[in-house]
Amino acid sequence: MKQLVIIACVLFSNGLKAQTMKWFNEPKKWTNNSALAVTVDPGTDYWQVTHYGFKRDNGPFYYQEQEGDFEASVKITGQYKELFHQAGLMIRIDAKNWIKTGIEYVDGVQNVSAVVTREVSDWSVVPRHDSPKSMWLKLLRKGDYVQIEYSFDNKDFKMLRLAYFPPKVKVQIGPVAAAPGKEKFDVVFEDFKVIKK
Repeated sequence: MKQLVIIACVLFSNGLKAQTMKWFNEPKKWTNNSALAVTVDPGTDYWQVTHYGFKRDNGPFYYQEQEGDFEASVKITGQYKELFHQAGLMIRIDAKNWIKTGIEYVDGVQNVSAVVTREVSDWSVVPRHDSPKSMWLKLLRKGDYVQIEYSFDNKDFKMLRLAYFPPKVKVQIGPVAAAPGKEKFDVVFEDFKVIKK
C-alpha cells in the first residue's frame, strides 16, 4: 500500500480560518483555495473484507487530528460517473477502525451512504433518484458514538446513522473520496469545519 502524507494549509469555512491538514494517499491533482477541489484517481477505495473478500485503504483523505467530542461538517459537489464513485467525510483511527459517509454512486443513482468498519466493513444506503447537485454532511462524535446527518439544502438535516465508535482516542477527521473502478472523477469540498463540543 502506498501512503503519501503532506502537510498543507487549508482555507475552508470561506477562508476565515486556516487549519493544518495532512494527506493520506495524496491524489495526483488537487487545488485548495477557498474550496478543496480533487480529481479522484481510479483504483482507490476503503473497504475491509465483508462480502467482497478484499481490503482497500488507498482513497484520498485530507484530514486533521482531533480529540474528544466534536462536530464536523462539509458541503460536497461531485461529478459521479462510474459505479461506486464516492465522496464525503471520514473519521478514522486506523485501517480497521473508521467510518466514511457521503454520496456513493450505484447503478446511475446517487445514494446517501455510510460504511462503518470495526475489523470488517458494513454498508447502508438511502437512494436518491433526483441526483442532487450538492449535499451537506454533519458528523457528530460524542462519547462512544458517531451520529451522521445529511441535507440537500443545508437547512433540513436527516439522521442517516448512529454507530459505535471507540471513545477517548485521537482520530483523523476530514474529506474523503474514492473511485474503485477505471474512471477518475472530480469533486469539490467546501466549508469544512470542526467544532469542539
